[in-house]
Amino acid sequence: MKIYLVGGAVRDQLLNLPIKDRDWVVVGATKETLLKKKFQQVGKDFPVFLHPDTHEEYALARKERKLGKGYTSFDTNFHSSITLEEDLVRRDLTINAIAQDEFGNYIDPYHGKKDLENRLLRHVSGSFIEDPLRVLRTARFAAQLMHLGFRIAKETMFLMCEIVKKKELLYLTINRIWSETEKAFKTNNPHIYFQVLYSCKALKLIFPEISFLYRKELFFINIFNHLNNCFLSMGLAKISVLTKDISIRFAYLFQFISLNINYTSNEKFYDQVSASIVKNFCNRFNIPIHIKDMVVLCVGFYKFLSLINYQTSKNIISFFSKIDAWRKPDRIKKFILLSNFNFLNNKLNNTSNINLSPGLFLEKSFYIAQNISIQSILKKGFKGKQIKFELNRLRIEKLNAWRTKYFKNLL
Repeated sequence: MKIYLVGGAVRDQLLNLPIKDRDWVVVGATKETLLKKKFQQVGKDFPVFLHPDTHEEYALARKERKLGKGYTSFDTNFHSSITLEEDLVRRDLTINAIAQDEFGNYIDPYHGKKDLENRLLRHVSGSFIEDPLRVLRTARFAAQLMHLGFRIAKETMFLMCEIVKKKELLYLTINRIWSETEKAFKTNNPHIYFQVLYSCKALKLIFPEISFLYRKELFFINIFNHLNNCFLSMGLAKISVLTKDISIRFAYLFQFISLNINYTSNEKFYDQVSASIVKNFCNRFNIPIHIKDMVVLCVGFYKFLSLINYQTSKNIISFFSKIDAWRKPDRIKKFILLSNFNFLNNKLNNTSNINLSPGLFLEKSFYIAQNISIQSILKKGFKGKQIKFELNRLRIEKLNAWRTKYFKNLL
């Protein structure tokens, strides 16, 4: 029995990156061999075990043969005669198909070390096309390693396009899709993930709600003429430098949905149509509630916030209440950041004589509206619902007073 370190741990070690998890492959052993050594099997039919002390994953070397559609219909052979090379060849990318033995020697039958040096994401073999999840994984690795100069090999991109053509991605579970997307949002360059999916035509298949954003942004160009087709990607790249919060990064990308909705509405406060589209999207992928709530609110108030400097004080106070800012002030911090990356803000307010950025205006407005003593209201004898009405009245009054004073100082 021989044990090898494999996968991401070896890759990251060679790239001098922090190692998060260690995965091991066991050659020349059986299920019974590991169970006798007190390893704990994970699942009934899958040859993966947890080490009795470290709880790291140890998998029996295996071969796989695709039987049907998607990524679950595989015949798996984990006989003790399976070699290390046979196990490594079933992996997705060459940089993930390098092993290291107990003496520190590297076993690299598919030239992963060379691809690491050349900063290339390349498939190991033609079996790459058998697993549709590899389209998302490759896109995610492109985002994860972009800062090191990695790119996808042309022949690998060709296979990704072939997988998309066969509509194999439609057989992926929503949990698998969101898992890879969430990991991509956590990278330093999440915009690369969506660019890759667009390039291999996967974006329209799995994320149709935002696919229009990458159609060379013709919609935006028709309105403003001078917007280049890198606006969205560069915006997501910039905001990702400022925050690692997934809900903010996610909200930035999805806030533009309202610009693609063609409907007639007199409602200028909250865009229910666009918000419903995003809510349905989040529900479809079982996206965590704290992310969903932020994204839905951001989309619903996108147009309102694009002209936040010109909104009435009454509506601004209503906005704070709608997003539950009094109890959840952290949401305001997120909206402050997003407001400065609002596409319409940048284009409609660029000739404004208001020298406060939308984000700063929102921050100051909330500070003023929040800084009111409830005790002073109670001392006046207000009770029940009267307290809420009086509190809102004072908030509006105080915000109006500040805005009037501020504009006078500008003159």
